[in-house]
Amino acid sequence: MFSVVLRNADQIRRYSVSLHTPSGWEVTSEREGQTPQRVFYRDWHRVERALALFRWEVSVLMAHGWHRV
Repeated sequence: MFSVVLRNADQIRRYSVSLHTPSGWEVTSEREGQTPQRVFYRDWHRVERALALFRWEVSVLMAHGWHRV
C-alpha cells in the first residue's frame, strides 16, 4: 500500500503501511539501530493521519539530502 526506504550516507529509514487483516492495517516506521515502531489500526482515518505524517517526513528528509533506495 505504501512503502518507502530512504538512505543518507550510512543511515536508513523505512516507512510502510500495509493491509494486516481484512479489517486492519499495520503502520511501521524504522530507524536503523532502533526498535521498529509498529501500530495496528482498524480505523482508516488513523491510517490516513499516519500516512500524511510519513509523506511529510519523507519530503523533509529528501529536501535535506536523503535519497530513495
